[in-house]
Amino acid sequence: MEGGTPGHPLTADRTSSTWSTVKRLRRPSRLPIDPYVLLLLGTVGLAALLPARGTAADVTSGASTAAIAFLFFLYGARLSTREALDGLRHWRLHVTVLACTFVVFPVLGLAARGLVPVILTDPLYQGLLFLTLVPSTIQSSIAFTSIARGNVPAAICAGSFSSLVGIVITPLLAAALLGGDGGGFSADSLLSIVLQLLVPFVAGQLLRRFVGGFVARHKKVLGLVDRGSILLVVYTAFSEGMVRGIWHQVSPVRLAGLLVVEAVLLAVMLTLTWYGAKALRFGRADRIAIQFAGSKKSLASGLPMAGVLFGAHASLAVLPLMLFHQMQLMVCAVIAKRRAHDPDDGADRPVRAAGSRTAVGTGTRAG
Repeated sequence: MEGGTPGHPLTADRTSSTWSTVKRLRRPSRLPIDPYVLLLLGTVGLAALLPARGTAADVTSGASTAAIAFLFFLYGARLSTREALDGLRHWRLHVTVLACTFVVFPVLGLAARGLVPVILTDPLYQGLLFLTLVPSTIQSSIAFTSIARGNVPAAICAGSFSSLVGIVITPLLAAALLGGDGGGFSADSLLSIVLQLLVPFVAGQLLRRFVGGFVARHKKVLGLVDRGSILLVVYTAFSEGMVRGIWHQVSPVRLAGLLVVEAVLLAVMLTLTWYGAKALRFGRADRIAIQFAGSKKSLASGLPMAGVLFGAHASLAVLPLMLFHQMQLMVCAVIAKRRAHDPDDGADRPVRAAGSRTAVGTGTRAG
């Protein structure tokens, strides 16, 4: 969720990170498997074999709460308000991406209610619906947009706006659409969101001028803190789910049904974002940014939010998001490489001024 101004040291640091991601995604002749997803799966396996119980569960729960708060403090400290405001000049594109993320996706999620109980169980459906409410990704959207020769600066701003808006909109949508059926979701959950997410995020924004340099200098270490915090959240959630026997509710057939539903969901969003942007008369470069920013969901933002919102039921709530995250990476990698070979008359490609490549660096590592 970071942004930056060209020439700023914080921006320069983020540039190398994002462009290294772009290079990794350019190289493959095979589909990308996100190593972080493998770490998440390993964490799930650890929670299944050695779930935290008793005092250990209390300790991990407290540590998870503190980790989430610190994670969103870092998000706030990284976000450049100036670049976010500069991006408002391309407001039609950003409104389109936000509408895809927080309107079209949730509508499709609500429509999937008809699949219960034939294909999905109610807990899996709640997780699927939550998936449709979380913000878009940043780093992978930028990387895929770059590979496809799209409007990279627009992808930066669109992802940043989505993440910023999602901190407020996602809990509100969850309150309205999940309600009392959301696996423990309640007014207390909203209060937890304010205390664990919003307050640290605002504090990070207010203190950014004082801590921004420190965050830039220790980017690699703090990136490990980011990912470690999310792994702790996942371990805590899945441990509690194991202790409560929640996983007995999921069968291989149900998981297969969930994968099919998510594949259809992703295909629909990729189609709508591409052809919908064409109907709205966006150029090719902008359509690419809209497709990749408007069809994806953020694991980095969604996992901590689910831990706060769902409590003991978070393990099932985050499962659809984890599966969708890997699916979107694999499918979008193929699409991006094909888009790179599309005929292009050059009329609508973004003109990159001096230093615009610098502006590409952004995004939280977990995407």
